[in-house]
Amino acid sequence: MITKSRLAIALSKIKGFNDPKIRLEQYITDSEIAAEILWNAYLEGDIEGKTVADLGCGTGIFSLGCVKLNAKKVYAVESDKDALDIARENLKSRTCTFINSDVKEFDKKVDTVIQNPPYGTKDKHADREFLVKAFQISNKIYSMHKLSTSSFVEKIAEDYEFKIKKVLKFNFPLKKSYQFHKKKTEKIEVGCWVLYKSSSSSCKV
Repeated sequence: MITKSRLAIALSKIKGFNDPKIRLEQYITDSEIAAEILWNAYLEGDIEGKTVADLGCGTGIFSLGCVKLNAKKVYAVESDKDALDIARENLKSRTCTFINSDVKEFDKKVDTVIQNPPYGTKDKHADREFLVKAFQISNKIYSMHKLSTSSFVEKIAEDYEFKIKKVLKFNFPLKKSYQFHKKKTEKIEVGCWVLYKSSSSSCKV
């Protein structure tokens, strides 16, 4: 039986981006934060034996965590082929299907969505299409956003008739990844919104 601390250790060993793309806001998700979100989802019964979509999977940290927590099926969806190739290196499992696609094109119904979309720093509300897609394909969503955009997340959730169960709050470390970064690590306040529809029911694959 894996523990949360062992999960975090496993996640810390994954390979990151070779050449991160700023237009896609590519940053490595901190392994401790990823483990905390995944563990919460696991305790809620939203991973083990479930079909999960990791939208904008990057190099696969959430996908790997879901496999380790005994998901039935994981879809790792990523528009950037370079990032998806690294995700394939990080995660060799028949449980996971890798899909090189824009999230707007993904149309499979799943039990749970776990995602860390772009925060809209380069493209305002770039996270909107991720949320809209998540609302379309699942009744249970774990989605990361800057806490400063809380009102946006709350409004769009209401528009799509989703309720907020809780918000997990973190000081998210952005490690120096681009030439314009002056600090070794910059921390920003982010939250993981746990969203659900009361009519939630398991998806069949």
